[in-house]
Amino acid sequence: MVMPISGSGSTKTAQRVDPFPTFKFSLEIGNIIEAFFTECTGLEMTADVFEYQEGGLNEYSHKLPGRTKVSNITMKRGFTTSNELFKWYKQMETAMVGGNSFDFRQVTITLYSTADPKKKIRWTLDKAFPVKWSGPSFKTDEAAAAIETLELAHHGIKVESEK
Repeated sequence: MVMPISGSGSTKTAQRVDPFPTFKFSLEIGNIIEAFFTECTGLEMTADVFEYQEGGLNEYSHKLPGRTKVSNITMKRGFTTSNELFKWYKQMETAMVGGNSFDFRQVTITLYSTADPKKKIRWTLDKAFPVKWSGPSFKTDEAAAAIETLELAHHGIKVESEK
C-alpha cells in the first residue's frame, strides 16, 4: 500500500525492517572467553511507582516514577571441562567471607542481524557479579546435554545500536 506524504506531490512506500532473531547472540564476561551460552534471560528494568494522594482530590491519585530496578541476568550453557564460571563464583564467595576485594566484571550481550552482519544491538551490564551457580541435572532416562547456569546481579544496563 502506498501512502502519500502530506504536503508533497510525491509518494513513498514503507521500507520493511525485519526484527532481530533471538538465536544469534554472543556474551562476553570480562576476561572469560571459554563461555558459549545457549540462553540468556532477565534483561529487564522496572520503575517503582510513587503514589501521592492529594487532599480534596478524590477522583484519582497522582502516580510518579520512582527508582528503577534492574533484574538479575540468567545465562545457560552446555557444561564443559572449563570451570571459569564456577571459579568466579567461588572468588566472590571467598571475598565476601574474608573481606577481600572482588573482581566485578563488565558483561556484554550482543544481538546480531541475520540480514546485515554490520547491524547489531549491544547491552552492557555494569559491575556484574555472580549470585547463583547451578551445575547440571542428571537423568538416566534421557540423552540431553548437561547445562550449567549462572545468575548475575549488576549495577545497570547501557544499550547501544550499530547500523
